[in-house]
Amino acid sequence: MRAILTVENFASNIVLTMWTPLFVAIFLAIVTYALWPRNKATFDAAAQMPLRED
Repeated sequence: MRAILTVENFASNIVLTMWTPLFVAIFLAIVTYALWPRNKATFDAAAQMPLRED
């Protein structure tokens, strides 16, 4: 009789229950930071950097 709980099942469950929501939260934090109105001037200046002639 095989054990129902194997290392592969346990590792898979850990990945699905812990890492996926963590990476979704990190992604949402990055998107929120990028779209926050206070950061608009900084990102606009960075977008113009390649077009400037020094």
